[in-house]
Amino acid sequence: MIVKWRDRGSSRTTSLSLSEDQRQCLVCGAPGAPGHTWLLKEMGDGTQIGLISDNGEDSHRISPSPVVHVRGLCEAVVEADLIDALEKFGPICYVMMMPFKRQALVEFTAVESADRCVSCGAKEPVYIAGQQAYFNYSTSKRITRPTNADNPNSGNKVLLLSIQNPLYPITTDVLYTVCNPIGSVLRIVIFKRNGIQAMVEFESVQCAQKAKAALNGADIYAGCCTLKIEYARPTRLNVIKNDNESWDYTKPYLVRRGKTHTGRQRQAILGEHPSSYSDNSYGPPCPLLPLPGNSRYKLTSVDVPDMVSYPLPQSSSSYSGHAPSSVAMVSGLHPSKMNCTRIFNLFCLYGNIEKVKFMKSVPGTALVEMGDEYAVDRAITHLNSIKVFGKRLNVCVSKQHAVIPSQVFELEDGSSSYKDFAMTRNNRFSSAGQASKNIIQPPSAVLHYYNLLCVFWQLCTEHDVPGFVKFKMFDAKPSSKTISGLLEFDSKTEAVEVLTVLNHYQIRIPNGSNPYTLKLCFSTSSHL
Repeated sequence: MIVKWRDRGSSRTTSLSLSEDQRQCLVCGAPGAPGHTWLLKEMGDGTQIGLISDNGEDSHRISPSPVVHVRGLCEAVVEADLIDALEKFGPICYVMMMPFKRQALVEFTAVESADRCVSCGAKEPVYIAGQQAYFNYSTSKRITRPTNADNPNSGNKVLLLSIQNPLYPITTDVLYTVCNPIGSVLRIVIFKRNGIQAMVEFESVQCAQKAKAALNGADIYAGCCTLKIEYARPTRLNVIKNDNESWDYTKPYLVRRGKTHTGRQRQAILGEHPSSYSDNSYGPPCPLLPLPGNSRYKLTSVDVPDMVSYPLPQSSSSYSGHAPSSVAMVSGLHPSKMNCTRIFNLFCLYGNIEKVKFMKSVPGTALVEMGDEYAVDRAITHLNSIKVFGKRLNVCVSKQHAVIPSQVFELEDGSSSYKDFAMTRNNRFSSAGQASKNIIQPPSAVLHYYNLLCVFWQLCTEHDVPGFVKFKMFDAKPSSKTISGLLEFDSKTEAVEVLTVLNHYQIRIPNGSNPYTLKLCFSTSSHL
């Protein structure tokens, strides 16, 4: 392979011929695959470390930085694994996990330490949690902290937990079960501002540091409820009541936890969610599982309580005085622009949809029967109070426990007021495998698209919805007839409207045997 290489600190360009043993894919480590980005490994005297691509161009020359971009991590990796593997290169001052991308950013206190990390990774394998990882300099000179608590040694003992892909309810009992074995928890507050987030106050800064390292990037339940942890802004939490969403454990009336036996697996802190044990009950209490075996923060037998359990969740009932139900009531629907299909397009991101029915007696209101009460909980969390076509939705738990197709009438757009979606292939939670691939995300201005031909702007115009302002296309196989990527809109509201109208749109092509189904979801990216 012939590549062009620019020497560090000069404009001189050299043509080089690289054999397969002199290059490796930055992501997967494999030699020779077209379209990959390569890390220059060995050029004899005057070795240079940097990025090259197999198209003969200097792909994105990155100058040395104290921040290192780590790729190729295994799914079970947590922050402590990175610290264990990389602190030999120098002191680490901050780590940002990107669990769904299997990547992380590691900020060293000195650029020399980052240099040693990148250089060593180019010359010999560096293993993190038993899997070889790959390194390059980040374009950032410093990891942006989401709060002003930049210094882990600043006396901050409160952590901010963001729960990504929350397929199951997160309560104070769940977080106490996860966090307290690592360090004594004083108070917990759960809030639903940007998805599901919580603040956990520990007894000391040292406890908070250990918890962040041990849990950052871990799954609470297998394949979901992934923790992303930062230091919070407040240094103390103010709790006024003890319930599922807030608790002060310094008060004398704490709930006693039950006891059970424990099973062991690495991937999830609490293993499978209790609802997976039985169709009609929550099964035995779910145990707390151990931290990664190679973690220096691994709990000893003295630290771990004999048994802890997960209590029966009462998630949906917290939104109203009604008992939990798998039916959501949605009001504030635009009379001429919303119908059963468009409700499905929006609500299917948070759980399977069985039936949708508009209420004739209450204009602008519909009942949505979902797969279970957890799906209703997720829909309320993420869709309540959002604007769609200029009207603000109100989503709450319905008194009804099933949708009955009575009093069917015609909506303003001519479609039926009732539709059964139980057998549609567009439901995204029909199996455990399907459900684990869905990232539960609040509405954002960036949409992730799949199965799209190059006609999206035309579709926006035809359906009178806003067009995107930026786009990013992911690499596709040469034989692929469709593309996937990201679309950024001017606002979250515009993205919501586009998804509501165009999600699952059937794209037909001349002489094609089957139409392509456009699939949209909200991206974890806030901007492109």
